[in-house]
Amino acid sequence: MAGKPSICFVAHNAYGAVARRDTGHVGGIERQQALMARWMASRGYSVTVITWAEGADGDEHYDGVRVVKACARDAGVPVLRFVHPRWSSLCRAMKRADADVYYYNCGDMGLGQVVLWCRRNNRSSVYSVASEPDCQRDLPVLKPWRERMLYRYGLLNVDHVVVQTRRQAALLEEGFGLDAEVLPMPCDLSAALRMAPAQLRTDRSPHVLWVGRIDQVKRFDWLVRLAEKLPECIFDVVGDANVDSEYVDACKKTAGRLANVRMHGRVHHDQMAKYYGEAQVLCSTSAYEGFPNTFLEAWSHGLPVVATFDPDGLIRRERLGRVVDDIEQAEQAIRDVLGSPPEWEAASAAARQYVLQHHEIDAAMSKFEEMFLRVHSGHELAVSSVEQPRAAVTASSRT
Repeated sequence: MAGKPSICFVAHNAYGAVARRDTGHVGGIERQQALMARWMASRGYSVTVITWAEGADGDEHYDGVRVVKACARDAGVPVLRFVHPRWSSLCRAMKRADADVYYYNCGDMGLGQVVLWCRRNNRSSVYSVASEPDCQRDLPVLKPWRERMLYRYGLLNVDHVVVQTRRQAALLEEGFGLDAEVLPMPCDLSAALRMAPAQLRTDRSPHVLWVGRIDQVKRFDWLVRLAEKLPECIFDVVGDANVDSEYVDACKKTAGRLANVRMHGRVHHDQMAKYYGEAQVLCSTSAYEGFPNTFLEAWSHGLPVVATFDPDGLIRRERLGRVVDDIEQAEQAIRDVLGSPPEWEAASAAARQYVLQHHEIDAAMSKFEEMFLRVHSGHELAVSSVEQPRAAVTASSRT
């Protein structure tokens, strides 16, 4: 292998995360891919991120990362735009990126489109699983036939699959017969390390932090009901809906009537340390997750987590907070954690230690770097094994 392979992150919604600006879309996946892209670029790799057409016309460069645009998110005629301009512009952007390895991190039909282009153009592809349902054989969150077909094609034909938990790997093996590599996702700890760990304060009302996208999957209505049951706590809500709906409107209206709920809307990621630093507990109410970035960020600040999802039983095993099944359990867990300084302090210390040991960016990204090198090297060996016999036949025909 000559030199370092070039890497392309296909991340349609990541323009704001890469450019460090608010574009109306918030998501942990996009922030993580921007973090990974910047790290790889800082190590001398040629790195491209493909996004929707936002910002200035043409390519842009941020922190050594080249941004190549597909079409605008809303371009084209509904239904027909599936093929053109969305798919066609993605193919053009991938060709312009001209990378050795293409990385995709979303459980949708885009995986099939990326993998198909890579196979036709002799490039390597890596899929990183973002959420547990994307590993289940029945693909419960993918409804349209074309999405299921393309996603399944991509999953079965991608060169390498990365997962965040052992359970995700087991689901892929059981449902699809696939081997997957478990890698810890990186977390930027710089802001947390500049600050003192969170404290269980008794001189004011305790703060419970909720961070995420306001929608039914994240079960924001549970958070609102918790706020009603725990009037002694301040609930800081960071995030907003990506798409308005009756559910979102109803939840926001109810939350707006509660004196102990503070709706902060979208907050630039560089400003998030303030909210983690003021809180005593992170509360997660999602129906399902992959391995939430919010957990890593909260733990880096020493915040225990009260959550409805426990990746690989980590929260219980390492005592990083409490795991709950319903609103009543969540209410009691918050009361218990906040009401027991010894439990809170032990969870806080364990949380910070766990993140520093497993998810610090250099430690985690060195494993991703090794994976990218291995995938590219394996691809080159496979190509040479196909081309060598052909070259031998050509040589023999000339003698």
